[in-house]
Amino acid sequence: MPNDGVSRRDFVKQSGLGAAGAALALGATGARGAEAPAPANAPGAPDPKKALNYNERMEYRRLGKTGLMGSAIALGGHWKRLKAGGDEFDKNRADIVSRCIDAGINYVDACEWNEILAYAKALKGRREKMYFGFSWCVEEMRNPQFRTAKALLATLEKGMKQAELDYVDLWRVSCIMPGRIHTFGEVFEMAQAGEQAVKDGKCRFFGISTHDREFLEAMIKSLPILSVVVTPYTANTKEKPTDSLFETIRKCDVGFYGIKPFASNSIFKGTTGAPDDPNREEDDKRARMALRYILCNDAITAPIPGLIYPHHVENCLKAIEERRKEDLAARPAILHDAEFARITGQMWQRLPADYQWLKDWEWV
Repeated sequence: MPNDGVSRRDFVKQSGLGAAGAALALGATGARGAEAPAPANAPGAPDPKKALNYNERMEYRRLGKTGLMGSAIALGGHWKRLKAGGDEFDKNRADIVSRCIDAGINYVDACEWNEILAYAKALKGRREKMYFGFSWCVEEMRNPQFRTAKALLATLEKGMKQAELDYVDLWRVSCIMPGRIHTFGEVFEMAQAGEQAVKDGKCRFFGISTHDREFLEAMIKSLPILSVVVTPYTANTKEKPTDSLFETIRKCDVGFYGIKPFASNSIFKGTTGAPDDPNREEDDKRARMALRYILCNDAITAPIPGLIYPHHVENCLKAIEERRKEDLAARPAILHDAEFARITGQMWQRLPADYQWLKDWEWV
């Protein structure tokens, strides 16, 4: 497999063919009793009522080929609008995790060292209550020094040791940002690391996160070890009529967690999200509308919003309940809601300068 850099276009054309496809054809068996995959409507599909943290107010979706039933809303690792550090912060994160468990939410996504440590601490003594997604992004594929199987496995080992984790449910390696490339050789090293981690029982499943759509599609098609992807899906993302990424996600049966559902909080009128924010009622409504809209796409397992206050968790359950009442028709109400269209249009206009790239995820 060549180690020289190639364009994303060439990678997409070549990654599933010939030597590259054969070299990346690694096994994808799960560890720690992973359920056998089955289509959501197949006789052998998992029973939603047996989902981890089952709550009848929550919805559950099959997490691709993992066979797990994931809650239709998960806990994002970021805590924007919340000051990190100290006893008050630790209590907040522990309380939010407790609220999520009670609400039937069963996945938490941690993609930075401080998130890994914070949520491992919050889950101390109840680790089995949440599926844990792990990524130490600054020491993974985004950093040229960590693009070998040995270096990636060392990152996983170090992070688990510091967080006192015996295993993680999903190791989802953070990959390139748009405009950059990974070589075939680097991808092969990453796939080897994932295969070894699953084999050794350090992670149950392997996945990747990237903001580069072409690269993501190439990886889904090329890596059988890939069980879950974590990538943007906002309240203004739409599925292309043809040649959509979601066609590949469905065909290859990978789980999908959507980041940035609120477009870096650009959908909201308020600035704090706090219980006493004068815009709380309006912003809670906007959050519910966004979650309902995103869940209209059956390829998505769950959006993963950052939840800061207890009322945010309850608001997620209200979003599911509204969806059940209004959005199970052939054409869900939220898809032709004029107010929501106005809100998401304003959301696009309010995007911070460093999040303008999210507009590339409007038609996917």
